[in-house]
Amino acid sequence: MSLEPLLSHIDPQGAIPPLERWNPPLSGDMDLVIAADGRWIHEGAAISRPQLARLLSTLLRREDDGEYYLVSPQEKWHVRVEDRPFLIVLAEYEHDVWHMTTNVGDRVTLDASHGLQLSDTRRGEQIPEVAIRFGLTARLNRNVFYRLSDVAETRRMGARIEMGFMSAGAWQLLGYLDDDGS
Repeated sequence: MSLEPLLSHIDPQGAIPPLERWNPPLSGDMDLVIAADGRWIHEGAAISRPQLARLLSTLLRREDDGEYYLVSPQEKWHVRVEDRPFLIVLAEYEHDVWHMTTNVGDRVTLDASHGLQLSDTRRGEQIPEVAIRFGLTARLNRNVFYRLSDVAETRRMGARIEMGFMSAGAWQLLGYLDDDGS
């Protein structure tokens, strides 16, 4: 399946189109996988141009059925996401605020309304992730997790010990520790 029809609906500057207003019928399954390591794989070959992955990411949304779709005004293609569609690859601290950047160029500020959430993996582990847009989330890349862990503090919340940090006046939860600190 050619990506050309979808690409015609993309802003060349990478602006996010109004996906919330587009509700076409399902066109089918596309042979596109977003791998757990952030690679976009179309018809078995990794998309090697980062700008193309960025452009396609602007058409991606997660729907109420929990599935992921590339959407245009006329088409909706189901795609497979192995873990999360995005990775946080950069964390920058400026004036008491953390800014996160994804592997496809989205930038979010961690604050009270847009913060880290813990979610379960298929293996039952809890990982921190941040909402990006249209039901899409980004998992912290290992280097970012370690960077944030270095600045993290602990606090007791009832029977649990939380590990996290402040950003824009809001507590950002990285995870829980056992009473022995592990």
